[in-house]
Amino acid sequence: MTGCSATERLNKAAVASGQAAAGIVLPPLPDDLRKQEAHAPVLEGEPLIAILARERQALDRANARQERSVKFYDDLTSRYGTRR
Repeated sequence: MTGCSATERLNKAAVASGQAAAGIVLPPLPDDLRKQEAHAPVLEGEPLIAILARERQALDRANARQERSVKFYDDLTSRYGTRR
């Protein structure tokens, strides 16, 4: 009788060990989220308001990308849980 329970415990331990060794395969980070946003070019003689408008557009793109990063991370933690 004790042989059966020992085998069962060994099997459970082997399964747990295999699952721990396998880890979790995370999806790749979208390439867009690695991109850095450049400042708007400054052309000599151009009105400052035009430069400011382009700079604000660049900031809007950077903020949208950061928001997508947060959503990507939140999706991962909701599917896989947090690890500490």
